[in-house]
This record gives sequence, C-alpha cells and structure tokens, in this order.
Amino acid sequence: MTFTPMIEARNVGKEVTLGQETLTILEGISLQVKVGETVALLGASGSGKSTLLGLLAGLDLPSAGEIFIHGHSLGALDEEGRARLRAEQIGFVFQSFLLLPTLTALENVMLPAELRGDRDAEPRARALLERVGLGERLHHLPARLSGGEQQRVAIARAFICQPALLLADEPTGNLDSKTGARIIELLFELNRQHGTTLVVVTHDPVLAGRCERRIEISAGRLLEQEVA
Repeated sequence: MTFTPMIEARNVGKEVTLGQETLTILEGISLQVKVGETVALLGASGSGKSTLLGLLAGLDLPSAGEIFIHGHSLGALDEEGRARLRAEQIGFVFQSFLLLPTLTALENVMLPAELRGDRDAEPRARALLERVGLGERLHHLPARLSGGEQQRVAIARAFICQPALLLADEPTGNLDSKTGARIIELLFELNRQHGTTLVVVTHDPVLAGRCERRIEISAGRLLEQEVA
C-alpha cells in the first residue's frame, strides 16, 4: 500500500531578479513530509526558510521544480485553485501576522471559518482566543494589541478551520516563555487530536525539540535532516 505524503518537494528552486542581478534564494530542495508529521525548519536568517514555507503554502510559485500538497501539484493549479486548496487544507501563521486592521481580534479569527460557510465560527473563535489567553481582548482592534497579542490572534486564526497542514513562521518568536509554552502545547494538541501535519520555521530550541524531524537549511540548500 502506498501513502500520499502531505508535502512533496521535487528539486525546488527559487530565484528573484533585482535590477540586473538574479539572486538564488533556494536551490535543489527535495523533501517529503508524511501526513501527521511534525517538522522544524532551522537555519540562519536569510537562509531561505520563510521563502520555502511560502512556496509550500502556494503563496508563491518556485522558479524550478514542483511542489505537491497531498498529491495536488501546486503548479498545475491556477491562483484560484491554490487559494481554494489553502482554504480547505492549510493554516498559515505569518511572521508579520497580517491581521485585518478594521476587524477585532474575534472577527479576525472568525473570518476564515465564515468564508468557508461555517455556522459555528463565533463560539469556536471565542474558545480559541480564550485558550491563547485573549479572552479579555476579543473586541480589540489589532492596533490596540501588543505584538505578542497580535501573534496569538494570528495563531488562533490559523487553527479555526482545523487544517490538515499548519505552516507556521516563528510562531513563538514574539512571545514570553510562558505564553510560548502555551502556544507550543496548542500546536502539538492540534497534531495529536486531528492528525494535523506541522511544519514550523523556528529559532526556538524547545519548539524544535518537540518536533519529530528537524531540517536545516543553509544558503538556500538543505543541509541535513535530523530525526528525533
């Protein structure tokens, strides 16, 4: 019996053009992530980790190679198709949060579920915000929240549709150790209860240590893969 991996990258490269210069950000990236696996992407700043995460989410397309999400080739889908796949299967925690400034914390978290037509979006969003310690901040706009609070709203938003794949860019980066520990527990609870595949870019040794596999990227190339 063969099992379709949640993620498969085949010889993926990414180049960008800056003026007359072509800059190689990723080169020859090949990897597989099994359904339900937890993986940490490690590496120095500028090594290409966040770029790879964005490619895996279909937010951008590679310059070379191919990426499959649960058997679906991202390159074979148009922009609308990739957006639909993200809405149905992928949660994403951005390093810059990308909260909508005119929506409250509660409304930001509810939005993906509402767009999907879920009728219980509000109680689920309230429960998630309680769990990340923001039960008293439901009706605050992002501008009235600290950076750490905005990050927790973004994490709750990524959780609300119970995605099959959660991609997170430094999910504990702006949090104190106590709140970071709470978020780490939430991530792995999602993995345990729903079989959610986790891929996290992190510098947090505690978070990386909880993952089943650690993949190091250096200067746009996979350096090594370490299994816990």
